[in-house]
Amino acid sequence: MLNINNKANQIKREILIRIAEYQLAGKLTEAIHSLPKKMLPLHAEPFRCCVHHDREILRLRIIARLGHSIENYDEEKELSAYAAEALTREKPTEPMLTVLDDACNACIRACYMVTNACQACIARPCMTNCPKKCIHIRNGRALIDDAGCINCGLCEKNCPFHAIIKIPVPCEEACPVNAISKNAQGKERIDYSKCIFCGACVRDCPFGAMVDKGQLVDVVRHIMEGKRVVALYAPAIAAQFRAAPGQLEAAFRRAGFHKSLEVALGADITAKKEALEFEERMAHGDTLMTTSCCPAYVRAIEIYVPELLPFISETRSPMHYSAALAREEDAEAILVFIGPCLAKRKEGFDDPYVDYVLSAEEIGAFFVAKEIDVSAMEALCPEIQPSGDGRNFAQSGGVANAVKNRLAHPETLKVRVINGLDKAGMKALKAYGRAASGKTPTDANLVEVMACAGGCINGPLVLTHPKIAGGQLKKYVESGSASESL
Repeated sequence: MLNINNKANQIKREILIRIAEYQLAGKLTEAIHSLPKKMLPLHAEPFRCCVHHDREILRLRIIARLGHSIENYDEEKELSAYAAEALTREKPTEPMLTVLDDACNACIRACYMVTNACQACIARPCMTNCPKKCIHIRNGRALIDDAGCINCGLCEKNCPFHAIIKIPVPCEEACPVNAISKNAQGKERIDYSKCIFCGACVRDCPFGAMVDKGQLVDVVRHIMEGKRVVALYAPAIAAQFRAAPGQLEAAFRRAGFHKSLEVALGADITAKKEALEFEERMAHGDTLMTTSCCPAYVRAIEIYVPELLPFISETRSPMHYSAALAREEDAEAILVFIGPCLAKRKEGFDDPYVDYVLSAEEIGAFFVAKEIDVSAMEALCPEIQPSGDGRNFAQSGGVANAVKNRLAHPETLKVRVINGLDKAGMKALKAYGRAASGKTPTDANLVEVMACAGGCINGPLVLTHPKIAGGQLKKYVESGSASESL
């Protein structure tokens, strides 16, 4: 997994900050044209062949950050025209992902390669374990015949010198459902009918070719027009900033949001409803229920493990219940969910209560543009505080634990957690599908599934390293638990 601290992410965040600054200054359409030149002066060191090519790719990145699909790219259209369209559109468009052809490196097909560390040892386990006998010794070093290789990896596993390495295609390797493949030109394409929108490709592509389409321009426009814009922020967002409870509320107010609501309140509703549903299902003879908070997981079930569909909790997500609370209070408000998750953008399109979905990166850029230091804000604590359980939904195992704490007979619970829907996680999910259909026995009656390993604090659009975010989340959870006990 690519560390979040990398140049591709730095470029993305700089673009977001510049767009927000230009928009707040009322000069987005006229200033955006020169942004590629400002970010890459003529004598800057190029990433590729030349600065001019890098600028063209920056132009594509800006268009995507403005919320447009690069698949519809018109090279004759000025950036100012794209900005004008973003400022006047009624709503964002699906899909929420786009692929930058020019940024894609057209990586070679995943393969195994023998390095200079090869000793041409007498044991030659790479040769003897190769099922296709496509490894030979030439000039004192093993060589792999690519034409015969099936990429089984047995040579790599058996080499005592670790001299054989796998050269992956990072986005394809990261995709748990094989929704990414090469076109005739060797460029990557996403099959959106297969995609579960987990965002793993966005996080792991070292060239930043997989891009989430922004919605920040839309939200800032509504704020600048004086509309009542309500921020619904996920517990994982609280973990992105070094802030005490109440400081985010103050930051949202300073940024121009009419009100903010912590989605952990919706998580408390979800936990209560899922606990009741679990008890009812078990009373009716069911043997299994899975949680339903992660939209990437739910989509994975719908497409790849349909036999588990009857076992998904019918309870809605914390985002939905929080939006319902906000909508009940103000029917005309514009509701903006803020989280580190790409799949929530898809859920936002499908939920009639939610108008927009911003990423942690987008709200972070907005705070920078507004010169807001969250950790320096004077706390503005709401009257109603969520429980620690609700805040802990952001961490793997948190949903199941919250359900357990609300059961009349928690001793009946047998919990298993699928901590991340990588390829191994998908195998585990399919195993529960076989168990649900009666083909194999199950070791659990409640299965929690998180598409991101570690939970939402490790989403594809985070700002903070998961370990740091985990420590910050722990503080939030403990403060929630303390308020609940008072």
